[in-house]
Amino acid sequence: MDFARYLIEFERILHDPAPAGPYDNPAYMEYTKLNWSRMHRWLKKGVLADETKEVLEGIAQPLRWVIITEPWCGDAAHTVPFIQLMAQHNALISVAYELRDSPPFRIEQYLTNGGKSIPKLIIRDDKGDDLAVWGPRPTDCQQLYERLRAEGADFETQKIALQNWYNKDKGHAVQQELTRLLSDITSSVRSL
Repeated sequence: MDFARYLIEFERILHDPAPAGPYDNPAYMEYTKLNWSRMHRWLKKGVLADETKEVLEGIAQPLRWVIITEPWCGDAAHTVPFIQLMAQHNALISVAYELRDSPPFRIEQYLTNGGKSIPKLIIRDDKGDDLAVWGPRPTDCQQLYERLRAEGADFETQKIALQNWYNKDKGHAVQQELTRLLSDITSSVRSL
């Protein structure tokens, strides 16, 4: 599905009087409502760095991006808007969204430490060959998450710490990491 269809699906879940699992769990529905607001805030206020724009404008070959996500995912609410804004900056980038817990279950091919962590961005060439994979979160945020888990922090503590990290970062880390990744891809394609 494209981004417009993903938003329709997201909104359908929010307004479904009897949603399917896991959205039938009030906690998941609350996360989903928060994520809708967070995602739209970044879509409205998120700013692409000049360096990111420059690298995006330098992409001269078609790229196909696959984003594996779910509306309940807090990390996705903070990173997917920036990925989408980046993709929209170059017409040679097409984006397909897939839900982690629905067919084709592509997440099984892109596990993180054996887990189905999302979001995942798979960057492919126009033939469908993988060029790079990113996710589920920026490196510094991932390190914070791993430290909190090692310390035995409960879910609420982890959630608040990650939320604060994303709010302070304002999308810079995801842009920096993807800018480097795309720069490497662009350099590799030119050398072929």
